[in-house]
Amino acid sequence: MDNRPIGVLDSGMGGLTAVRELLKVLPKEDIVYFGDTGRVPYGTRSAEIVTQYAMQDINFLLSQGVKMVIAACGTVTTTLPKGLSDQFLFPYTGVLYPTVRAALKATRNGKIGVIATATTIRTGAYERELMRLNPAVRVFSKPCPLFVPLVENGYVDRENQVTRLVAEEYLAPLRKEGVDTLILGCTHYPVIAPIIGDLMGEEVALIDSGKAAADYAKELLEEKALLAGRERNGQCGFYVSDSPEQFAENAAMFLGGSFCGEVKKVEITGYPDSFRADSL
Repeated sequence: MDNRPIGVLDSGMGGLTAVRELLKVLPKEDIVYFGDTGRVPYGTRSAEIVTQYAMQDINFLLSQGVKMVIAACGTVTTTLPKGLSDQFLFPYTGVLYPTVRAALKATRNGKIGVIATATTIRTGAYERELMRLNPAVRVFSKPCPLFVPLVENGYVDRENQVTRLVAEEYLAPLRKEGVDTLILGCTHYPVIAPIIGDLMGEEVALIDSGKAAADYAKELLEEKALLAGRERNGQCGFYVSDSPEQFAENAAMFLGGSFCGEVKKVEITGYPDSFRADSL
């Protein structure tokens, strides 16, 4: 048993969709969330900058005494070098493997679509991982760079014509290819899943990367005997690199309900942008 909190990071607020799922599957766990709202989006940055930002985010979470880190950000997950994350002395997961595993379980015709940020799609990480686990599948990828700013700015209503028009353009090639499973490769995207689902059709399975990561995190903690042993429900602490007020105002949209937590601002650039095992 281990009552230390789980750390969750994202470039902004999208990772709250993973927190929402963690609260369902691990209700006794404390959670520390960091959203880099001052530097969002990561999806348009270079791999070097994303890695630098990710390490600052991770080092902040480690300073909060977390027992595990979840990169609830598709861009971080697919950009952070595996050679670096393999050195971590704490349980770590991104969204890539859990999401790919869920997609392969869901597909019936072997045609899987992937939508994500431009940086994530450029890495080809989802396609490589899908093909590694099942060489028979066909993968169709589409960058959707406008989805994150649309979500962050509240353009999420199911009937919002701006978001629907953008989604129609992005999703048309995937519909044409006949995918029966669509990976939402950015944790912002589940917020507009109703719009995506309307356009793709009910026969297409939408794979929520936040949910997949939460389910996988539970498996890891069980395997390593690190689950919390408390009787009370867990508590959440929220940290951002920009306006706490704006975060608090929009958080309920991502969490799927009300939000009454305290949000604190962090000067994230003060944290190391590299990893040293001897510093832990």
